Amino acid sequence: MESFNYLSVLISIILGLAIAQVLQGLRGLILTRKKVKLYTPTVIWTGMALLVAIQGWWAAFSMHEQATWNFLGLLVIVLQAVSVYMIAALVLPDPKGDAIVDLREHYFAHRHWFFGALLGSIAFSLLKELALYSRLPHSLDLGFQSGFGLIAIAAIILRQEWFHKILAPVSALLFLFYIALLFYRLHA
Repeated sequence: MESFNYLSVLISIILGLAIAQVLQGLRGLILTRKKVKLYTPTVIWTGMALLVAIQGWWAAFSMHEQATWNFLGLLVIVLQAVSVYMIAALVLPDPKGDAIVDLREHYFAHRHWFFGALLGSIAFSLLKELALYSRLPHSLDLGFQSGFGLIAIAAIILRQEWFHKILAPVSALLFLFYIALLFYRLHA
């Protein structure tokens, strides 16, 4: 239990920085709102980035029952938190001076890195199960994570705007459904 407390501080700091990054990005957009060109997928992914960080912190709590720890397990958990931070850091631009902030332009300029970080987060989540428990997640969890992985790969490959305009709300609904199922399973 003491090992988990030590680890949870590090994970909490990284995920707290991710949450702060999204909130600072939103603050920057609010303060420069007259110069901001909104783009719906960016707005949706911003909410998702915040939710992913919060859900990641909540999921980390389940590791408090882990009796033994090894460096590989620690490394994978930290890398997953770092990838969540990168999702949060890439979702919004840093407004500079009097320049127009075009969220569509930012989205497509950084989509490879953003969705790469999302894919990394999913891969590290799967590796975490293997490193800590020597198994893959349960079939429902594995199915959702695989689906999110395919979404990230498709978003990296396909640049068509119509696809991204559909992908963002569909992904958000899927992620909300996933979280609802996780909480239902925890309380059932």
